This record gives sequence, C-alpha cells and structure tokens, in this order.
Amino acid sequence: MKKIYYLKTCSTCQRILKEIEAEKNGFELQNIKEDRITPEQLDEMKALAGSYEALFSRTAMKFRALNLKEKNLGESDYRQYILDEYTFLKRPVCLVNGKIFIGNSKKIIESLKEQL
Repeated sequence: MKKIYYLKTCSTCQRILKEIEAEKNGFELQNIKEDRITPEQLDEMKALAGSYEALFSRTAMKFRALNLKEKNLGESDYRQYILDEYTFLKRPVCLVNGKIFIGNSKKIIESLKEQL
C-alpha cells in the first residue's frame, strides 16, 4: 500500500509529490483538509510511528494561538488535537509497504525515495 496524507494548498507538499512522482508511483492521495483523517487512519499511523507526538506538528499556527507550548500534553491530547484540526498533522505523512515517513526534511524524503 502506498498512501500520502497531505495538504493540497501546501507548496512544500506539492513539491514533494512532484519530486517523488506520487501519481506515477501509484500513491493514493488524501487531502486532509477536504477528506479528514479518521480515528482509524490516525491509529494506523501511530502504530507505525510509535506515538501520536511523532505525528504532531509544533509549527502549526494554532499551536502558538492555543498556547499549547505552555501545556503538558499527553498522547491522548496529541491524538485529539490532530483529529480536531488537520493543521496539527506533520505533513506529508507517507505510508509505503508498512513503513511510515513523516514530515518534509531532506533526510525523510531521501529515505522515502529509496523505498520507491
């Protein structure tokens, strides 16, 4: 299975989709703004990532707006914030044959390309 959770309006996500030739490589694409992440999908990602925190984006504008830096968040909090607000998912999240690639760092994208 090859799947990418991304944000259509994010230029970084668009660049990565182009770079890895997502459509040509048979990825199923899910725009998380229009097609929200289900609890089951998030739980599947967590099983591969090891924690909800690994999937959580601290760079989301709402992170600062809600003053979450000052709060002591647990796994259930991370899960709920991601389900409630798509911007809290670190993007893109790519699933390839039972492996997960989270975020847009060069190292992550290079590892993803090696799997294709």
